Amino acid sequence: MHRFEFWYEFASTYSYPAAARIEELANTHGVTVSWQPFLLGPIFKQLGWSTSPFNLQHAKGRYMWHDVARSCQLIGLPPLKKPVPFPQNSLLAARVALTLPDESSRAQFSRSVYSAEFAEASNIEDPNVIAGILDRLGIPSADLLKRASGSETKDLLRAQVTRAEELGIFGAPTFVTFDEELFWGNDRLDDALKWETNICQ
Repeated sequence: MHRFEFWYEFASTYSYPAAARIEELANTHGVTVSWQPFLLGPIFKQLGWSTSPFNLQHAKGRYMWHDVARSCQLIGLPPLKKPVPFPQNSLLAARVALTLPDESSRAQFSRSVYSAEFAEASNIEDPNVIAGILDRLGIPSADLLKRASGSETKDLLRAQVTRAEELGIFGAPTFVTFDEELFWGNDRLDDALKWETNICQ
């Protein structure tokens, strides 16, 4: 099967519907998804932004919340709830995701984090929230949270951010095809999969 990269930030609103629908769409194209969590904060900081552009540009932010709610409704997700604060601190969730041993568990965990954050308005910075998600998935939370706080995982996440910068990623979700074409945004997922399928024929 073809394989392409799904770069996502747990605080990203548009990554939520993308994470919910990517596997089914990828399967129809014969594409395997490589789940790549990273942090947008360091990238935004280089641009001089202290928070999400949706907070900095109020009209854009109002539209975004309406648009994401509409997207969730169209694909059958629960009603969107705005977490407080927004954006959430996604550091712990990203470290845990990188600690998981395979794509399947990372995908399950990531979708569950998005659901907790945007369908339940839970605070994903809270270790108890993350532990609860892991336990419900049958993944021993105590050991994983310990490993996620270790220096090896911290270095791995820093390397993820560096790699995202090298690829030219500036937002989430971003889809990177086999030939390193970038497609940014939930609404670009279909085109990204078509491109991946065409170049790998």
